[in-house]
Amino acid sequence: MEKNIAVIWGDCSSPEIVKQTIRVLDKVAEKYGHTFHYTDAAMGGEAIDKYGDPLPQHELDKCLAADSVLLGAVGGP
Repeated sequence: MEKNIAVIWGDCSSPEIVKQTIRVLDKVAEKYGHTFHYTDAAMGGEAIDKYGDPLPQHELDKCLAADSVLLGAVGGP
């Protein structure tokens, strides 16, 4: 199985949790012969800082093109 996953790292401590989630997914992929391709997408505080918009269309398009989205908590402090 090969899947594309959009990754929204989230704000505050969420990137640490998402990083560990990706480690788990990679172990699952290794054990069962899957391949996961990750694409970063910005949303929430990160997107506001980068683009002045909490969910820019080009970031939403990345999510819509993916097979799934790994979403960390968003909103900023």
